[in-house]
Amino acid sequence: MSTTSARLLALLSLLQARRDWPGPLLAGRLDVSERTVRRDVDRLRELGYPILAIKGPDGGYRLDAGADLPPLLFDDGQAVALAVALRLAAASGADVAADAARALTTVRQLLPARLRHRVDAVQVTVDGATRNPADPDVLVALTAAIRAREELRFDHDGTRRRVQPHHLVARGGRWYLVAWDLDRDDWRVFRADRVTPRVPTGPRFTPREVPGGDVAAFVTARFRGGDAGWPCRGEVLLDLPAAEVAPYVHDGVVEPAGPDRCRLTLGAWSWIGLAANVARFDADVEVVGPPELRAACAALARRFAAASG
Repeated sequence: MSTTSARLLALLSLLQARRDWPGPLLAGRLDVSERTVRRDVDRLRELGYPILAIKGPDGGYRLDAGADLPPLLFDDGQAVALAVALRLAAASGADVAADAARALTTVRQLLPARLRHRVDAVQVTVDGATRNPADPDVLVALTAAIRAREELRFDHDGTRRRVQPHHLVARGGRWYLVAWDLDRDDWRVFRADRVTPRVPTGPRFTPREVPGGDVAAFVTARFRGGDAGWPCRGEVLLDLPAAEVAPYVHDGVVEPAGPDRCRLTLGAWSWIGLAANVARFDADVEVVGPPELRAACAALARRFAAASG
């Protein structure tokens, strides 16, 4: 390490990343001698970090949790928001995933016990790019019931529901609760921003496995109109680069067909709806198939021609 301060920060980061560190292993990770590690540990102790010595053949160190750690001044909402953001980043598969996971470990260790419990309650399944439009208190209530395996009562779009909550899924910029609806005896997907939980929660239940065993795939199938997928699927060639089209097709498939052309496969509830989805791209289109999509494009062309006349 080039400076003592940088080395101290690196040492603190390593101590926060796992429970116990043998002295020789720490020295190897920092590329310093064990004597230097001992001096740096003493410096961190002087700054108020409770680092415990571990007895053993090689000796080692542990960063103890406790009130002596310099506090982080987060209110409940900020703690939940931070946990949600870091968990999403850690599960996203992006380049920041590993750093986000380490950051969450660091932040969690420095939080008071009350806020650590709220952060631990946030467990999510990620499917695609997300944002968080739901009330953080609602997310905490849902994840707490999922974790405790307790039945939930809530209002949703003007109806009273009674469910066994299983998963919280982030998809397409919104949060969804995947639950077994006790009154309808079937799986249901609820938008979290439309849920108003009621207290107290109900009795504990034994979790079920979602159809197919993959939560993200199950939710995607529901948005496609059922486990069988969209009833209408078609393929076109667009005179646009694939990179410009990909952000706007959600569960469609985009493949390059040249530097300024791409092959697009989409699904919809109807052939007219599918043709309209293709028409929203400002580019020339060649329909590959099936014939029903060509007919729908012709029907739309006649309607728009009549409307413009």
